[in-house]
Amino acid sequence: MSPVSVIAIDGPSGSGKGTIARRVAERLGWHLLDSGALYRLVALAGMQSGLAPDDVEGHARLASSLDVRFSMDARGDEQVFLGGVDVTRELRAETTGEAASRVAAWQPVRTALIGRQQAFAEPPGLVADGRDMGSIVFRDAGLKIFLTASPAERALRRYKQLKGKGLSGSLAALSAEIAERDRRDTTRAVAPLIAVPEAVVVDSTALTIEEVVGRVIELAHERFPEAERGR
Repeated sequence: MSPVSVIAIDGPSGSGKGTIARRVAERLGWHLLDSGALYRLVALAGMQSGLAPDDVEGHARLASSLDVRFSMDARGDEQVFLGGVDVTRELRAETTGEAASRVAAWQPVRTALIGRQQAFAEPPGLVADGRDMGSIVFRDAGLKIFLTASPAERALRRYKQLKGKGLSGSLAALSAEIAERDRRDTTRAVAPLIAVPEAVVVDSTALTIEEVVGRVIELAHERFPEAERGR
């Protein structure tokens, strides 16, 4: 098991893993890794730099030298800075997400980022969300969660999320994009999205955010006695 307590939360696009991971980390007082943001940053940096969409080595070089900083705004929402510029809004656009899904399938990019992701594991603990946290990046994580929901529910959540941030989006288009991203993420040769045998599968389709958070916190207290003490 990892010397630092790690909760790895994996799942498909729109399953709510980012929201759940953030709230669990806040409740436990642990560090947070939004691994998807790193791949989005690589994709966004590539677009800003004018790299060809299929330039694997160019994106890998960007991944190894990203000037990135994560912080929170006054409301407690995540802020992401690339080269000192706030790119939070651009990072959450669907075009960036689609590009990130493509970039994440490239082994040189994943290799460049894996050490940076593992460096987030510091005391008292880490909550990491992504698609290969439990299967690749934190194989020794003491608690692995595979969070899922029906495709229709995930598309609806993404639609509401975009609207809430003032971004445009079509529910039909989002449904199609999620289906395509699921296909790409589960069939790619490098680090495909899977529920590892030791993961606890949580279907959040009919659950509220607080119900899912409560379930993960309950499991964390069972696996990590120090999480109960630091509650």
